[in-house]
Amino acid sequence: MEIKDTAQLYLFEPQTNKKRFVEPFNMSLLKWIGSKQRMAHEIISYFPVEFGTYFEPFLGSGGILGTLVPRDAIASDVFLPLIEIWQTLKKSPATVKQWYGERWQKMESGDKVEIYEQIKASYNANPNGADLLFLTRSCYGGVVRFRKVDGYMSTPCGIHTPISPETFSRRVDEWNKRVEGAKFFHLDYEEAMNASKPGDLIYCDPPYAHSQTILYGAQSFNLERLLSVIENCKTRGVFVALSIDGTKRSGNMICDLPLPIGLFEREILIDAGHSMLKRFQMNGKTLVGEKVADRLLLTY
Repeated sequence: MEIKDTAQLYLFEPQTNKKRFVEPFNMSLLKWIGSKQRMAHEIISYFPVEFGTYFEPFLGSGGILGTLVPRDAIASDVFLPLIEIWQTLKKSPATVKQWYGERWQKMESGDKVEIYEQIKASYNANPNGADLLFLTRSCYGGVVRFRKVDGYMSTPCGIHTPISPETFSRRVDEWNKRVEGAKFFHLDYEEAMNASKPGDLIYCDPPYAHSQTILYGAQSFNLERLLSVIENCKTRGVFVALSIDGTKRSGNMICDLPLPIGLFEREILIDAGHSMLKRFQMNGKTLVGEKVADRLLLTY
């Protein structure tokens, strides 16, 4: 593939090119680095008016899926404990409520940090969806970070109070309705994307090279491999939208990435606000001048 120098030119499509409209949906189920929940409605506005099955092969916290509410979707991720949460939400929402409620009550009745460390130790001894679910909502800054060598989850306890079981229960009920048309699979993104057919839509939100190397699996993520898979999908008539590194420090630095010439037809800059990860890294210091923007690249 011929590669362009991404530092040279950026073409951002005007707002008038938007075609779809969905209401914003801000009731997150999980806290997750890079979640697109807040800007999901804007990203979706650039999706095709009509498409077949919706694919989301880097599911994470499912912000786009939950906002789009597709009739037919294949949602997947390589992170098994995460997929366990989504599969259980779909088939047994009461179980997800129980997972959260039991751990919340434990934290309420004892030393907050000590109970958190017990739950984290339980997860690290045997990675599972039940512990991960509570850790995402109670860890510091919602930043679930993992050690490269063994996947050890290392984030300390957050200073905030996790939402109540009652509030979380309402979120589970809402999300259970919103994922009715989705099937959840533990898959590598290439396997998932290769299952798409002409007219289907794939939204990719992979780990970002410039900011998300502490995420599960991000250390070994290869952008060139993903771009090759996207090229194959485009050739087969599949629509692909890709969120990827854009700018940092209020647009003063453009993240230089090796993007193939001719693969993407349109490029839009999406305001991502303040980064959860940057908030964690700066440990409470001011975030003035630290706003970021993502690029949304479209093959159509």
